Amino acid sequence: MSRTAPRTSRRAPGSVSQASYRLLAGSILTAFVVFFVLPVLWLLLAATKTDQQLVHDNPLSFGSFGTLADNWQALSAFQDGAILQWLGNSALYAVVSLVITLCVSVPAGYALAMTEFRGRKTLLVTTLVVMLMPTATLVVPLFLELNAARLIGTMWSIILPYAFYPFGVYLTYIYFTTAVPKDLLAAARMDGCSEFGVFRHIALPLATPVIALVGFFSFVANWTNYFLPYVMLPESDQMPVQVGVGNLLTSVPQFNPAAGDAAIERPQLALATLVAITPVLVVFLFAQRFLVSGMLAGATKE
Repeated sequence: MSRTAPRTSRRAPGSVSQASYRLLAGSILTAFVVFFVLPVLWLLLAATKTDQQLVHDNPLSFGSFGTLADNWQALSAFQDGAILQWLGNSALYAVVSLVITLCVSVPAGYALAMTEFRGRKTLLVTTLVVMLMPTATLVVPLFLELNAARLIGTMWSIILPYAFYPFGVYLTYIYFTTAVPKDLLAAARMDGCSEFGVFRHIALPLATPVIALVGFFSFVANWTNYFLPYVMLPESDQMPVQVGVGNLLTSVPQFNPAAGDAAIERPQLALATLVAITPVLVVFLFAQRFLVSGMLAGATKE
């Protein structure tokens, strides 16, 4: 009786590489979840617990909605509702500076893209260099300038530096250079439309995606800025929410044993952090459609 030789199964090289790719992708996603998603999940759950539950219970366990309400009441009662004052200050500084930023950045980007004048390239290079500089390096010169103008401790010491946004100018310059049909603008000029009319009636409606993009980036940068208002504003009732949350750390006994009677607990600090980032998340959700179209705008050149 003849024996048949055992068959040896061979995997195609493509299947091995595909399995390795899936393993690598799964490992990267797992690392992403561990390092980025789990801390956010822990922060969300921490606000629903008492301080004892936060220390002794499972880190990813849920407390109760009643405890969440109690933490909010304790947080809102801190310094007679200081968290609400800080939120209002942040909204004022971010919104007013955003309006100024859009009123300046969009026309400036259009002028750089559509007109030729002496010093245009130098101005573009200067805008790019300032855009690449870390914002912290400009705080001390800004402080000296605003101190000379006697604006330290006023809301303009925050709004005016916030409104200075060279990235918005460069972004709108790139958009008007690549995404707006120049033939359409030339046709409007031939029909007798002034340059301001071309900008207002033709270019500006076409620039809605990039305006939303600049507005979102400016709002996020202004809302999350910590160092500038920390230096410019000496009074607690003037602080934005980011500086206020930083000051809350000194009222937590575990971080400052001399906190005294005005102490707050760690779950309330976690809740304050969530309250501070919620407006940015809300703005992102409402502006998501415009952000996607703004990021894709200018990807192809006419």
